[in-house]
Amino acid sequence: MSRAILQVFENYQQARATFVQTVAEQANRPQNIEALQNAGVMALLRPLLLDTVPSIQQSAALALGRLANYSEALAEQVVMHEVLPQLVYSLSEQNRFYKKTAAFVLKSVAKHSPELALAVVEAGSLEALVNCLLEFEPSVKEAAAWALGYIARHTPDLAQSVVDAGAVPHLVLCLQEPELTLKRISASTLSEICKHSPELAQVVVDAGAVPYLAPMIQHPDGKLKRQVCSCLSQIAKHSVDLAEVVVEAEIFPKIFGCLKDVDRVVRRNAATCIREVAKHTPELSQLIVNAGGHGAIIDFCNDAKGNARLPGIMTLGFIAGFSETLALAVIVAQGILPLKDALVNEPEDHIKAAAAWSLGQIGRHSPDHARALAQADVFRRLVEVYKDKKSSTDLKTKAQRALKSVLQKCTYLSALEPLLHEAPEKILKYVIQQFAKVLPNLPSARKSFVQSRGLQKVQELKADGNPALTEYIEAINACYPPEVVQYYSPNYSETILAKVESFEPRH
Repeated sequence: MSRAILQVFENYQQARATFVQTVAEQANRPQNIEALQNAGVMALLRPLLLDTVPSIQQSAALALGRLANYSEALAEQVVMHEVLPQLVYSLSEQNRFYKKTAAFVLKSVAKHSPELALAVVEAGSLEALVNCLLEFEPSVKEAAAWALGYIARHTPDLAQSVVDAGAVPHLVLCLQEPELTLKRISASTLSEICKHSPELAQVVVDAGAVPYLAPMIQHPDGKLKRQVCSCLSQIAKHSVDLAEVVVEAEIFPKIFGCLKDVDRVVRRNAATCIREVAKHTPELSQLIVNAGGHGAIIDFCNDAKGNARLPGIMTLGFIAGFSETLALAVIVAQGILPLKDALVNEPEDHIKAAAAWSLGQIGRHSPDHARALAQADVFRRLVEVYKDKKSSTDLKTKAQRALKSVLQKCTYLSALEPLLHEAPEKILKYVIQQFAKVLPNLPSARKSFVQSRGLQKVQELKADGNPALTEYIEAINACYPPEVVQYYSPNYSETILAKVESFEPRH
């Protein structure tokens, strides 16, 4: 009789185990999710988290994690069914396999939105997750670090709550573990914390993360280098002091090697890190140039395409913007050509706009810098972008500003002459201004200006009450005899005909 009763319990246990294992397996396939949801799987899985058999608990948690991972709506259902408090309790009580699965569920819920991440925090998960970072088993540490990263990524407040739970020193210790996956996830989570504010980045710096991160720039594993470069850039971006901490860890010139890495994401993240250092001060930009970084960035801009190119383009602009010397270093290293190529050939307007801005930063320092842009035919390309009806407002603004800043330095008149006939009115006034400045002091250019129909174009212009433009036109006209100016005036032929008509021949 007792054997028969035991058989009933064994069958029941077997049925529960089969059920959760099958659901966990089916939840791995996106096409099954809707059917599982319609069958009310959430309500059936929740009680199994409290099952007396550990393997059933673990499979139930795994199934819930996979469902929550699939969509925000399903993650919300996990929260509504009050699964989180049970998982948090189990994190501190159960074996390492269950802890790993429970952390996976928390990560799967937290990843979707700040609200869901907050629900995970409010369930009391942070202390339990941080304790998991102290576990001996690396896979438990990985799962906990991953969950903490997905909580921290959303908002500064959530990242602060992760910091307040004491996660950062333990994550820095995880960086030093031999397991590659744990190193990657720890660097990623630290990056998610750093990105929000200087204060949060300072916490990571104070915990001693940078001396462990910096040497990993040369690690053979591409995925680890991605996270390391990302984390260092998230630290450096906030302030000069934080950027100097990153530089003092001797990332230059090692990080330049990452710009030629086989992994596309490593290349982009390395360029981003260099940009975040370069943008702060002339001294930091000079440091990059002294180490040969501008040449490496120019090569990167030549090779990269699309969004990956953007950090390189902006780095050149930041470096060149600080001083004549730094801009000249970019010019000498052939930095104008990839920027011009991006301006002309990139399909995305925000990349074109960045290229226009960087070209403006290079050319705005002196006549020699402006001449380098003129000889590369950059002016005409900027005008084309400005005139293009499909160009975004931001792109047009950046192109106009670049032209204004560079044209005001340009004394290379043969490059300015074509613009008289091509440039729209807003740009034309800067061109006229330069001729008004240069022609009075350059006799040889006056003849060329007439031959290129420049003087005729100036006479055709209507100042329309613009006193500055009127003044420039008068300054140009003053360089020529009145009869020459009159000859090129639009109504000159009418004046001549009127004289012919009114002329009385002598008899």
